[in-house]
Amino acid sequence: MTMRDLEGWTLAFDLDGTLIETAPDLVGTLNRLLAQQDLPPVPLESARNLIGHGAVALLRRGFEAAGAHWDEAASPSLLKAFLADYLEHIADHSTAYPGSVEALDHLAARGAVLCVATNKPTDLAVALFDAIGLSDRFAVICGPQSVTAKKPDAAHIRETVLLAGGDPLRAIMVGDSITDLDAARATGVPCILTTFGYTDIPAAELGADAMIAHFDELPAVIQRLIA
Repeated sequence: MTMRDLEGWTLAFDLDGTLIETAPDLVGTLNRLLAQQDLPPVPLESARNLIGHGAVALLRRGFEAAGAHWDEAASPSLLKAFLADYLEHIADHSTAYPGSVEALDHLAARGAVLCVATNKPTDLAVALFDAIGLSDRFAVICGPQSVTAKKPDAAHIRETVLLAGGDPLRAIMVGDSITDLDAARATGVPCILTTFGYTDIPAAELGADAMIAHFDELPAVIQRLIA
C-alpha cells in the first residue's frame, strides 16, 4: 500500500519544457509563418531556447534569427495567425517527457495535489493537455487568464495553488527557467528545475533548490525538500 505522506502538499508544474516537449509544434508554427513571408525556417535545435518568453517574443526572435527585420506594427496580426495555426497543430509532435506521467501518478498516489501554473494561455494549455490525455491529472490548469498576474509574479503560483485547494505555504514549484524560479522565490516556496527545458541560461547556473535530469528523480528530490 502506497503511503499518503504527501497529503497537504501541492506541486505546481510549468508546462513547456517542464512536463511537455512542445518545441516541435511551436517551432513548426513559427516556420510556417516564416515561409508565408518567404523567409528561411529556423532549425529546431537552434530555436529551442527562443521558447519560454511568450508567443510575441518567439515570433520576434524567430524573425530576427531568419534575418528579417521585426515590424512591431505587424505584431498583432502575426500573433493572431500564430495562435490560430498553433491551436490547429498543438499536439502534432508534442509529447510528455519520459517518466513524467509515471511521476505524476506516483506523487498523486502519495497524496500530493497536482496543478499547472504556466504562462501559456489557459485555453491552449488545456487544449494541449486534453490532446495528449493528461488533463485529469491536475486539480487546475492556470494560464495567465486564470489568475491576476503571470509568472514571475507570486500571484500566479499562489492563486493556482489556492484554486487547486492547496496551501501556498506547503507548495513546491517545478519548472525549467528563471521565470519559474523567480515566481517561486517571490511566493516563498522551493523550486525544482529541469535540465532539459527551454532556458537562455543553463538551469545549473540559476540557483534553484534542486534540479532533475529525468522525472525518475523527482519523487526523491521532493522528499528531500519537504523533509
